[in-house]
Amino acid sequence: MPPDRSSRRVLAITAPVGLAFIPLGAALGLLVVHAGLAWWWAPVFAAVIYAGSLEFLMVHLAASAAPVATVALTTLIVNSRHVFYALSFPLHRVRGLPAKLYSSYTLSDEAYAVGVSPGAQPWRTRQILLMQMALHGLWVSAATLGGLAGSALPIERLTGLDFALTALFVVLAIDAYRQRPDRLTAGLAALCAVSAWMLVPGQMLVAAFGAFAAVLLVRQRTRHA
Repeated sequence: MPPDRSSRRVLAITAPVGLAFIPLGAALGLLVVHAGLAWWWAPVFAAVIYAGSLEFLMVHLAASAAPVATVALTTLIVNSRHVFYALSFPLHRVRGLPAKLYSSYTLSDEAYAVGVSPGAQPWRTRQILLMQMALHGLWVSAATLGGLAGSALPIERLTGLDFALTALFVVLAIDAYRQRPDRLTAGLAALCAVSAWMLVPGQMLVAAFGAFAAVLLVRQRTRHA
């Protein structure tokens, strides 16, 4: 496939997720300004942290001057899932140490979802990096626009921004299910989430992740028993 056609194909597959970055990144920028930080912190968070849900949490932590230990523990808990992403993300198809480092650094939930999709199976270094650079660039640009808009507009109250990230993950989950329908896995995930919400609502995310990981491990061992 010629390079230009290959690039267009990569961007076409990346676009549905990338376009969702625009309102979500803008929401991050608005949230940064709303928390009392300067607008330029929005692109800094987006470019340096680049971890979606962690960035939204980091805005509150930075605005409240949270201790470094709290920031470190929060980062570990929220982003520990990326360790498992690396097990199946096609990093072995990325050649060169600088390219591998950048690909690892920008391994977000969305990049993982696109990188392991059927349409990305033939991708090599250039295509994978193009996908990740496009997502990274969109995120930073959208956050910058949101920060500038937040500093220019007299916004006193932001409603609904806390659900923006949840909505994106719901869309990614639906898209993943459509690509690989698995009712049992989807049902187990929903059961873990509901159980965690009922039993430990204050720590729902951590409890649900832990329970789901345990269920998957048991299921995997049962399959190979």
